[in-house]
Amino acid sequence: MENKEQTKLFSEFPPVTTETWEQKILADLKGADYKKKLVWKTDEGFDVKPYYRAEDLAGLEYLKALPASSPFVRGLRQSNNDWIVRQDIGATDVPTINVQARDAIAKGAGAVGLKANEVSTHGQLSELLAGIDLSKTGINFISAKSYALALELLIYELSHREVKGAKIQGSVNFDPISYLMLHGEFYISWEHDLEDTEYLLGIARKKIPGFKVITINGHYYQNAGSSLVQEIAFSLASASEYLACLTGRGMNADDVAPYMQLSLAIGPNYFMEIAKLRAVRLLWTRMVEQYQAKQEDSLRVFIHATTALWNKSIYDPYVNMLRTTTEGMSAALGNADSVTINPFDISFRDSDEISRRIARNQQLVLKEESYLDKIADPGAGSYYIENLTHSIAHHAWELFKDVEARGGMLECIKSGFVQEQVENSRDQKLMDVAQRKIIMLGTNQYPNIAEQMIDSIREAGEAKDCSPTTYKKLAPFRISAGFEELRLATEQFVKHGKKRPAVFLFTMGNLAMLRARAGFSANFFGCAGYDIIDNQGFSTIEEGVVSALASGAEVVVICSSDEEYSQIVPEITRKINEARDNIRIVVAGFPKDIIEDLKKAGVDDFIHVRSNLLETLRSYHRILGIA
Repeated sequence: MENKEQTKLFSEFPPVTTETWEQKILADLKGADYKKKLVWKTDEGFDVKPYYRAEDLAGLEYLKALPASSPFVRGLRQSNNDWIVRQDIGATDVPTINVQARDAIAKGAGAVGLKANEVSTHGQLSELLAGIDLSKTGINFISAKSYALALELLIYELSHREVKGAKIQGSVNFDPISYLMLHGEFYISWEHDLEDTEYLLGIARKKIPGFKVITINGHYYQNAGSSLVQEIAFSLASASEYLACLTGRGMNADDVAPYMQLSLAIGPNYFMEIAKLRAVRLLWTRMVEQYQAKQEDSLRVFIHATTALWNKSIYDPYVNMLRTTTEGMSAALGNADSVTINPFDISFRDSDEISRRIARNQQLVLKEESYLDKIADPGAGSYYIENLTHSIAHHAWELFKDVEARGGMLECIKSGFVQEQVENSRDQKLMDVAQRKIIMLGTNQYPNIAEQMIDSIREAGEAKDCSPTTYKKLAPFRISAGFEELRLATEQFVKHGKKRPAVFLFTMGNLAMLRARAGFSANFFGCAGYDIIDNQGFSTIEEGVVSALASGAEVVVICSSDEEYSQIVPEITRKINEARDNIRIVVAGFPKDIIEDLKKAGVDDFIHVRSNLLETLRSYHRILGIA
């Protein structure tokens, strides 16, 4: 058979050098600053270029590694990407947990997360696991009164069913360092925690070698506001603390590392989250190697990914499904070993059958219809993802080394270093969402003003424990909470028989500008749940003033162009203030050359793209007597 010469695609086009690309970009920018316009500064502190080329991969030593080969950047699976679909059950009573778990398994879940807080006897555990094939379904105890007791009862149940322990996969959510961080106290003492850890490791090695008995809960950091670099670095530092303490007590790394798993949050930064999962495998391998691990299993960290909680909203909650879909994709493309997609309504109520079904089916669609499970490491070779992987790994390793230099993770928690780092990142996120640098669709941008949520929110549980603790606690947060408090306060105000505040848009003049600023103003005040009274545009000031006064609105926003404000605003404010002195008059925009003149004319406020939306709306709540 004749051999035909292979021709590369697009070989008719000449190669283009990086210098040529840069010259073209600079020409198109027409003098604008290249770095300000096109280079993205991440929360993690490094720059991301607008494009990458093959030359940017030079020096990345791990690129020649195959999937399922050290340093495992490309995941643990060699021929596919068939991650485990896991569904965590939110119920707390044993019968309900069992019903929901069996339903999840029957409809596609390969693993379940169960709360065993009410389990203290074999009969209760047997009821919890009734009808579940333990040899085929991963069992993960996400909470329990005693994880040691839960494992002992599980082993007894395996014996009762005549199921070999070697066939069992799953985990317990045992993480004393996270307990210290969340509660500000040790459960009893660090010494006691290490004894419990040794006991759990002994059970796993002898009876259920497929079980992970130490979970590094990195998701707590991201859900408290950390950057992705902080999430990785502090997770590795926790793992290193366990390894250092346990090897110091006579164990070796191979007795510990294979029985640990990482549980990481997957947030909205799509490509960064993909790269994060790849980077953490590289760093895990490098870290465990320092403890003289001899078995390859010690270097192969099992990663469970769960969709983040910090970016889920109460208002417009169906948008949460879009958020969790992209997050699930990041987890899959980043080669997570198991994935939990949380129900879209988890932030404001107990999930129901529909929301649990949607969460589960999102993963099944990613597998069965998008085929993301068919190719090992689908992100490999992407110049962009490979460089993000390298940058995240580099910065996370530097922070990890800083923690180690400060005495390790425990000392950094005791000193408050970890909490301070996370809080700084959190505060920046809160500022960004307040100023709409971070967009929360339906919350701080394009709100559905007609939406009412106060009766859909579950009743508050036990009051937060504000009693003093020995060490500073790490507090979870949701980035949209401030805006939601405003909306809920408005709903409560109306529910008590008060009039919903109204904002009248006084539109006049340049059509393009009045429409743009009317849309901006409607979005601005709509985020507080106020009624918005829009208008097509008034031909005379008198016509607009009559309509504004007749509307009964508490706030009037003048929407026009900067050039026209000096002509129309003084007369509008004079006529309105003569008729009523309790109307707040606002100008949409920031005409800096005439600001002082407009203030003297009676303008109370200016709203624009640099306004702190959250603080401005809080001030209006106070003025209107809502707060």
